[in-house]
Amino acid sequence: MDNLILDTDSYKASHYLQYPPGMTAMFSYIESRGGRYDRTVFFGLQYILKKYMTQRVTMDMVNEADAFLRAHGEPFPRAGWEYIVRELDGRVPLKIRAVPEGGVVPTHNVLVTVESTDPRVFWVVGWLETQLMRVW
Repeated sequence: MDNLILDTDSYKASHYLQYPPGMTAMFSYIESRGGRYDRTVFFGLQYILKKYMTQRVTMDMVNEADAFLRAHGEPFPRAGWEYIVRELDGRVPLKIRAVPEGGVVPTHNVLVTVESTDPRVFWVVGWLETQLMRVW
């Protein structure tokens, strides 16, 4: 998929409407909650960051996403994505931190954190969660 905006779970499209008024920041994290093993070998984030998060959002992407999501009855925060294109030169305003790749980390510990760096589009943290979860 070449459109960063559409490369998400469809239910994410409505989340921006569900945040409380006045919200200006978001912080999320990824952890292994456990399972068969008590440790996680953390690997794959650099690939995901280079493949997905280095893309600049364009107006063509915004137009395509708007048409697609509206055709499927989903809302679309067009003004926010246009702001990213016009005011942020297409760069998605996120700060991503992670443990070193290849490291062995006990389960129930944070592997990656993601936070918004622009209060106008804080909701992009949740919107782009789908791509980041591919680290599994």
